[in-house]
Amino acid sequence: MSEAPTSTVLSPTLKYDSNSKFITVAEGCFWGVEHIYNKYFSNGKGLIDCKVGYSNGNLPNPSYKRVCEGDTEYAEVLQISYDPSVVTLRELIEFFYKTHDPTTLNSQGRNKGTQYRSAIFYHEAEDLKIIEEVTQEYQAKWGNNITTRIEPIINFYDAEEYHQAYLEKNPEGYHCPTHFVREF
Repeated sequence: MSEAPTSTVLSPTLKYDSNSKFITVAEGCFWGVEHIYNKYFSNGKGLIDCKVGYSNGNLPNPSYKRVCEGDTEYAEVLQISYDPSVVTLRELIEFFYKTHDPTTLNSQGRNKGTQYRSAIFYHEAEDLKIIEEVTQEYQAKWGNNITTRIEPIINFYDAEEYHQAYLEKNPEGYHCPTHFVREF
């Protein structure tokens, strides 16, 4: 049995420094989201750290099993701390729209349910302008069908430890077919 996570807007285990900025994204199954962001932004490319977890739901201390029941309003998310002098929020949001299908409501690949919705949870009000600008740019690229929800982050709970870096620990684990970089 895993230890119950602690609610906060930031993961209690997320590494960051005084210059760090934060963004939390939902693109379906969090294993693939974590894997692709690490692949493209770790090792000096701007990502300081990231944690998979659950955001913007209505139940304290959610578990994976409970979130999968579909009535908690939580999304499976990746919370990112990044160095804005190396990678910008604009670049991260553009990557967000390139690495999943933001036109499918509450699903990615074979994963169905509100926990698999496309969403961006911003941490600072001034980030909203950039997020909305990039979303408008990608609306045309996606046929004006983007269903991504954009909301301020309300809460975050770390997912259970076995979900953290899951595909690094289990390279043969489930890979959502929607998690790849699209060229527009």
